[in-house]
Amino acid sequence: MVAALLVTVAARAESKQLLPAGFVHLRSIDPTIHQSIRYAGAQNFTGKPVPGYRAAECVIVRQAAKALSGIQKQLKSQGLGLKLFDCYRPAKAVAAFVRWAVAKGENGDLKARYYPNYARWDLFPGYIARRSGHSRGGTVDLTLVDLSKTVSTQEPLRDGCGPHEGGAELDMGTGFDCFDRRSRTDSAAVSGKARKNRQKLVKIMRQHGFRNYAGEWWHFTLIGEPYRRTYFDFDVADMPQSGN
Repeated sequence: MVAALLVTVAARAESKQLLPAGFVHLRSIDPTIHQSIRYAGAQNFTGKPVPGYRAAECVIVRQAAKALSGIQKQLKSQGLGLKLFDCYRPAKAVAAFVRWAVAKGENGDLKARYYPNYARWDLFPGYIARRSGHSRGGTVDLTLVDLSKTVSTQEPLRDGCGPHEGGAELDMGTGFDCFDRRSRTDSAAVSGKARKNRQKLVKIMRQHGFRNYAGEWWHFTLIGEPYRRTYFDFDVADMPQSGN
């Protein structure tokens, strides 16, 4: 068995940094894809920005970025588009999730919103693990949006386990990071409309080389990802400006 490799890239003092070989900012490949990177801010299940996210940017391996761009072009003809919640995730962020899960105490508001049927410590191991495929750079969390509507980077009612209440994001039955069995891609506990929207997302992602994680309708990994056994730990930072 080949052991997994953890790669740490020292963060530069400034907010912008060069990326490891093979990684890109998604915005540099396709700026039309909407991004709302939840862990860079407080709108997530921990209630605060997560270590390792110094910018709300999707960083990803080039192969995945190009595949997402192809999906975006195909969706546009249907009046739809992609919205990314998370891409590459530093190993330090994964470790922070574990610390959060096993810590004492509970935040009732966060629990009601993101994991109403569990205690926080019941999320690990399971929904929260010591390692994440996101740290390999080929996994994304995303949804579909209706381009005829205004696409907001902050739609608080869309995250977690609350009901869909309009907006550009398509009704998927739950929001992003709803830790519940309803988030299983094939769950029968959501509406027929939501199931069709999930199937639409899975179908187009599969056509472009991504496989879905059955426990989370929003979670996809590039088939043939280049760093299958390597977990990175460089920070997510702003994209360098051209000419710098």
